[in-house]
Amino acid sequence: MARKVFVLNGPNLNALGGREPGIYGGKTLDEIEADCRALGAELGFDIDFRQTNHEGVLVDWLHEAGKTAVGVAINPAAYGHTSIALHDAIRAIGIPVIELHLSNIHAREPFRHKTMTAPVCVGVICGFGPAGYTLALQALANHINDQ
Repeated sequence: MARKVFVLNGPNLNALGGREPGIYGGKTLDEIEADCRALGAELGFDIDFRQTNHEGVLVDWLHEAGKTAVGVAINPAAYGHTSIALHDAIRAIGIPVIELHLSNIHAREPFRHKTMTAPVCVGVICGFGPAGYTLALQALANHINDQ
């Protein structure tokens, strides 16, 4: 039986493909989802892929993942830089979480250099564009298999 992994996406990621492709790449979120599902099948993961522009919805989904999944890959987008609520939810769920960002947040505006969520995640992947999603799934599989 496949192990469930949530891939959660925060605000404005529904606009990928047309939104600042020089920063975020040209793939749409649907294309990224297809990549995640293909790799997930190879890794033995059942991918539950979701996007919302609402912080509280991400918190609810993290709580759900804590009850039904073996791990989470999350692109919190801007909420990663501001959300204590996401920090607390990740800390509380008791399963490994990998944070990812499409752009290299450390090469951008200073307010993006730090995330509130990173300290409670297993690791952070940033700067590899859409490939960051599959890198996060591979890292999550390695982490889960090593435990």
